[in-house]
Amino acid sequence: MFKALLLTQQDKVTHAAVTELDEERLPEGDVTVRVQYSTLNYKDALAITGRAPVVRQFPMVPGIDFAGVVEASSAPDFKAGDAVLLNGWGVGETHWGGLAQRARVSAKWLQRLPEGMNARSAMTLGTAGYTAMLCVLRLEQLGLTPERGPVLVTGANGGVGSTAITLLARRGYEVVASTGRSDAHERLLALGAHRIVDRATLSEAGKPLQKEAWAGVVDSVGSHTLANACAAMKYGGVAAACGLAQGMDFPSSVAPFILRGVTLAGVDSVYAPMDVRRQAWEELARSLPTEIIDTMAQEVGLEDAAAHAEPLLAGRLPQGRVLVRID
Repeated sequence: MFKALLLTQQDKVTHAAVTELDEERLPEGDVTVRVQYSTLNYKDALAITGRAPVVRQFPMVPGIDFAGVVEASSAPDFKAGDAVLLNGWGVGETHWGGLAQRARVSAKWLQRLPEGMNARSAMTLGTAGYTAMLCVLRLEQLGLTPERGPVLVTGANGGVGSTAITLLARRGYEVVASTGRSDAHERLLALGAHRIVDRATLSEAGKPLQKEAWAGVVDSVGSHTLANACAAMKYGGVAAACGLAQGMDFPSSVAPFILRGVTLAGVDSVYAPMDVRRQAWEELARSLPTEIIDTMAQEVGLEDAAAHAEPLLAGRLPQGRVLVRID
């Protein structure tokens, strides 16, 4: 038997409860993992509250990522005792996820923990930290350097945003953080932001071409925010888009792209190839010492995870990240 946060649905209303389940109910897979830590991501919060159709079938165990130890494996690449982590691949949406003491998944979805990182640190960063690293690497692959100018980070108090600020600042970039929370300013400046801009200046319809301000952008918001960020890009600037907290729409024009040579790059964390994942996690392990990682999330137990879904969606969590202790 094992405990899991189980989502059920009745009359189109989603119910979440920690439940004891028989291991025979675990889905198919060639590796069984004893989960030590998971996280509460934005997508998990949507699933738990039923705010969006994240879950494709019920019952479902949410949790789009986890880290733990292999208990049993019929796959040649993994053996009992291996320390592993998982991000995405539809886990927590179409396949039971990480907010449980046990997970059974395909070996193709797993990767070993990077050298020098333990399960707790990996999930303190979680999918948000991994996505932030993907964004930073993508910007640099497209030619961004600190000498090019300021980098705007939207949704700065969220998990992706706050980690991106830390990563960029440690790489020598001038980081400008966009947030609507005045109580978060001190924290964001401590993470490495040079200054703060109010998200209200970006969240409404704006001109298709604006005064040049940003050499790069990490955006987890979408909609008008991303459109305005692109409109204010410097010549040859690059933007990495990875989220849609404000919306899926993109009310922009071609002006920044054909008149200033701006590049808009989409960043996907769910189905990224394994070599890209390994690069991101190895870079995270090199870039962020444990003493910094340990300050980046609020830790709760499995029993308390569901209660943090609403505050996360409302942006009321002080650190924007929730680490869930499972084992």
